[in-house]
Amino acid sequence: MTKWEIEPVPGRGLYRMADGELALPLRISSDGRHRAITQLALTPAEAEQLHAALCYALGEQSPPAAAPECRRPIRYPGGRQRY
Repeated sequence: MTKWEIEPVPGRGLYRMADGELALPLRISSDGRHRAITQLALTPAEAEQLHAALCYALGEQSPPAAAPECRRPIRYPGGRQRY
C-alpha cells in the first residue's frame, strides 16, 4: 500500500497572493519520494476559520518558547486569560 504524505514546504511559508487569498505551499510525497508541490489557497475568511480552529485545538497546551505572539497568553482587565 502506498503511504502518502502532505507537509509544508521547508523554507516556503504562508504568503498572500495578488488576489488577496493566502497560500501555503505543500509538498506531496509517496513512499518517501517527492511527487509534487502544490498550495492550499484560503480566502481571508477561510484562513480566520482555520486560525480559530487551530487556536481552539492548541488552547490547552502551553505555547512553546518560540511560538508567535498570537499563541502567547494575553491578560485582560479583570484577570481573564485568552489566546
